[in-house]
Amino acid sequence: MSNSGMNMRGKIVFYEEKNFQGRSYECMSDCSDMTSNLSRCHSCKVESGCFMVYDRTNYMGNQSFMRRGEYSDYQSMMGMRDCIKSCRMVPMHCGQYRMKIYERENYGGQSYELMDDCDNIMERYRMNDCMSCQVMDGHWLMYEQPSFRGQMMYVRPGEYRSFKDMGMSGQKFMSMKRIVDSC
Repeated sequence: MSNSGMNMRGKIVFYEEKNFQGRSYECMSDCSDMTSNLSRCHSCKVESGCFMVYDRTNYMGNQSFMRRGEYSDYQSMMGMRDCIKSCRMVPMHCGQYRMKIYERENYGGQSYELMDDCDNIMERYRMNDCMSCQVMDGHWLMYEQPSFRGQMMYVRPGEYRSFKDMGMSGQKFMSMKRIVDSC
């Protein structure tokens, strides 16, 4: 059994205005719709743990990974165009990491199993694209460009048959990184 769920402590505080001003909302778990708690969110403090934040409700849209620290104007720091609308806590994981990536949707085409970071699937595997994956162990960030750059997507243990179904239409992923900050 994975250690993913053993220690799920995390705390993030969201603020309506930049520089930690205005009303605040404290969150210690996943929140699919922050608009019921705050009308807008322009800064936050991660007091413990790691979180993914999204610019749309229900964990959709542009994503940013946030580790412990202060984000006084997260929009300019993270390159997000809109307010944070949902967040997901990244559980602590101290075991092994395993993910199988596929060139096509529905687990088609070439496939390779990863157990560590991959900064460029084209160079390492001669694979032009990654359009589906299965995460067996650990929590990962997938990036649209090599060297862990560009838009990212958070994946946790589970099956991802089509990234299009997750609101990532036309999205290619060219590099993958394990989330090890939480251990």
